[in-house]
Amino acid sequence: MSTAMITKDLYTADQLFEMGEECRFELVNGRLREMSPTGGTHGSSTMSITLLIGSFVLSHGLGICMPAETGFIIATEPDTVLAPDFAFVAAGRFTLPLTDKFLPLVPDLVVETRSAWDRKSAVQRKVREWLDAGVRMALELNPKTRQLTVYRPGRPEQILGVEDIFQGEDVLPGFTLEVSKLFG
Repeated sequence: MSTAMITKDLYTADQLFEMGEECRFELVNGRLREMSPTGGTHGSSTMSITLLIGSFVLSHGLGICMPAETGFIIATEPDTVLAPDFAFVAAGRFTLPLTDKFLPLVPDLVVETRSAWDRKSAVQRKVREWLDAGVRMALELNPKTRQLTVYRPGRPEQILGVEDIFQGEDVLPGFTLEVSKLFG
């Protein structure tokens, strides 16, 4: 994730959407923030957690899952649109049909996978943005250190290694995951 901000003008979520798919930006307080493409370990680890959580959510009818690059409007005036590497929204918190536009809601759970060039401070800033917006649980997946860090509002972070088990608690009731399965 690049920390570069383009600060010429303030943009809205609609203007960002109109920039199209080739646009690799998030919007933070009306300002564009670049998003860089990622590498292989990032993609592999993100896919593992996406498949494992996604399968559980679908088989238990818990809600919907969204892959990387799905935009969520988490603040307005000025607008903030963030795109996690993975998101889960609990059943009953969205109305169907979904549209092609960014979702105007805060997910229940997001995953941010750390790329080789991500600074810890930049990832933690984005996790803080999610938590401040109302995300119930944010997961930072770090393929380099083979760790999964769990963030919850008002609680200290929990760092899990490959020997640990992640539990979904009240966000993903009944879900457990051996952290080692995330790092093929």
